[in-house]
Amino acid sequence: QMQLVESGGGLVQTGDSLRLSCVPSERTFRLSLTNVGWFRQTPGKEREFVAAITWPTGATLYADSVKGRFTISRDNTKNTLYLQMDSLKPDDTAAYYCAARMGSGSLRNFASWNYWGQGTQVTVSS
Repeated sequence: QMQLVESGGGLVQTGDSLRLSCVPSERTFRLSLTNVGWFRQTPGKEREFVAAITWPTGATLYADSVKGRFTISRDNTKNTLYLQMDSLKPDDTAAYYCAARMGSGSLRNFASWNYWGQGTQVTVSS
């Protein structure tokens, strides 16, 4: 089954930046033809919406907690999704998941997404 593969997580300090990347395991799966997004999760909590790029308009959506600090983007030639994270805070510490979906429903609801990655850990120290 097609999966997404994230990379780029790590341990950083408050105020630092990181860029996460995501590629599909199957080269024929085109990220440009689906809704794509990022979620994050900490132990014991529900998976939380971070950002998305909508299909077909290409509009971007952000959680209020990351607006102005995080930027979601997609390189269609590389078939890669990115999440640029600036001004990181300890509250941003989480496992970050790349997601894609073709169905309907609220983009902010993790249950409406079809494809997921294994996650990449981001830890921000104070």
